[in-house]
Amino acid sequence: MAHFFAPRPHSFGKATTLLRKPSLALIALAVALHAGMTLAREGVEVGNNSKFAKFIPAAQVEQSAQQQYQQTLQEAAGQKALAANNDPQLLRLRAISQKIIPFTQEWNPRAKDWQWEVNLIGSKQVNAFCMPGGKIAFFSGILDQLQLTDDEVAMVMGHEIAHALREHARERMGKTVATSVGANLLSQLLGAGNAGQQAIGLGAQLLTMKFSREDESESDLVGMELAARAGYNPQAGVTLWQKMSAHSKGAPPQWMSTHPSGNNRIANMQNNLPKVMPLYQRAVQAK
Repeated sequence: MAHFFAPRPHSFGKATTLLRKPSLALIALAVALHAGMTLAREGVEVGNNSKFAKFIPAAQVEQSAQQQYQQTLQEAAGQKALAANNDPQLLRLRAISQKIIPFTQEWNPRAKDWQWEVNLIGSKQVNAFCMPGGKIAFFSGILDQLQLTDDEVAMVMGHEIAHALREHARERMGKTVATSVGANLLSQLLGAGNAGQQAIGLGAQLLTMKFSREDESESDLVGMELAARAGYNPQAGVTLWQKMSAHSKGAPPQWMSTHPSGNNRIANMQNNLPKVMPLYQRAVQAK
């Protein structure tokens, strides 16, 4: 903690001089900042986004996601399964999203300009997703069958938003294109020809895309941090997975990958709780 030297008795002039002198801690901080050093951030640590994501233009992926999202909403509306804007559950989802979204920009600067949408689709599916560009949808089954609390909803939403922020779909598309045409040719072909056509075709797979073990673990942690910063208890990640395991009787839940087991995910979240609980406590105190 920064401190100042205490003045000796009857030495007011000297005390004033000493109080004006910065402590060694403040000097060290100033030197570090001047040298361009970055202070450790609060929260989870998941590293940088994959370099493969750069092989596909972000705007192209987001445009494909927008088209797929609108098609999904139109199909739901045609089946009279799209919740009305005054639906209580939809209002609940949108209220939770409004608390989480302000904390997304740190993870992806593009999120500031995303046209965020949240919709609810009537279906027994225990499922939810967030497509690139901030296109969120929940299926009523995940709310009704699991009886999720607001904290648990925030964990699901944070997890799905994290996939979009970390550009996992864009990464997988980039890997596919790189494998098909060769990484050395991408700089010449992107945006046209084979690579461009493949990227367009892959955009149609956004809704059915499966993520890797690393992607899922990353999204668990980033989602937990987002929820904590928004004032939702990150410990709900544990209860959410307990409900998921009970509902699926040990089988992998539909809305997440088939790779990591529930026990491993719970353990990973518990190990990272000390990093996010202070964020949650601070958010609660600020209310």
